[in-house]
Amino acid sequence: MATTVLAIPSNLPGGLDAERSGHFGHCEIYTIVKLEGKEIKEVTTLEPMPHTEGGCLMAVQHLATHGVTELIAGGMGMRPLMGFNESGIKVFYCPADGPVRHAVSAYLEDKLPVFSPDNTCQHHH
Repeated sequence: MATTVLAIPSNLPGGLDAERSGHFGHCEIYTIVKLEGKEIKEVTTLEPMPHTEGGCLMAVQHLATHGVTELIAGGMGMRPLMGFNESGIKVFYCPADGPVRHAVSAYLEDKLPVFSPDNTCQHHH
């Protein structure tokens, strides 16, 4: 059975009941959900990198080095989206309202679209 490591930008303290953060590069913490097939095996948190110049791409590398295979985000710029694509991390779009649990449920039910350039933030960091 395939293992998926799913990252969800969250507000503190993280976890399934935490509120989701609206922008992956500025989140307070990542909730990490390890799945085997459609079953949640483990829920942990991961501290984000400081958001400095080039911070979004640093965050992409940070998540990749921690084994993340997929990400659910409500917003990000084009540069980090390209970085995730190059790193082999699949990004799904889900508006950032409600707790992490709702986004994970939508993911498990195959209700989330793949993040597209139409969903990217147009502002510069």
